[in-house]
Amino acid sequence: MRFIFLVLALVLFLTWIGAFVVFHVAAALIHVLIILAVVFLVIHLFSGRRAA
Repeated sequence: MRFIFLVLALVLFLTWIGAFVVFHVAAALIHVLIILAVVFLVIHLFSGRRAA
């Protein structure tokens, strides 16, 4: 349960890479995914620092 934000960030990042390669026309949605991945990664880093 501790790594949920890291897993979400990784899944969203991989989805972004896959969508960028496969569906180049959906650029706006793809960039929303990468922003969400970065947000989840930052949340994970801050909550991990607080828990340690």
